[in-house]
Amino acid sequence: MTLGYDPKAGRFVGTFIASMMTHLWQYTGSLDTSSKVLTLDTMGPSMLSADQLVAYQDIIEFISDDHRILSSQARGTDGEWMHFMRAHYRRVG
Repeated sequence: MTLGYDPKAGRFVGTFIASMMTHLWQYTGSLDTSSKVLTLDTMGPSMLSADQLVAYQDIIEFISDDHRILSSQARGTDGEWMHFMRAHYRRVG
């Protein structure tokens, strides 16, 4: 994942690609008022049908300088967010 801030747009922007997929994920996002939660919005292939694009969010929580949490969710056909992944990243040493 690459992330940066676009001062003209006033938003964070980024991309993600992985060798096991053909989709280039393009993100736009913003920090919450505490500056501790970065929510990135994107569109990507549905987990139910690769021919359909659905809304996704990757949410990065800055717990401390040594701990971050990445959560991912997808919008279901009912309009509700379905959480499907959570990872803790910790600096060692």
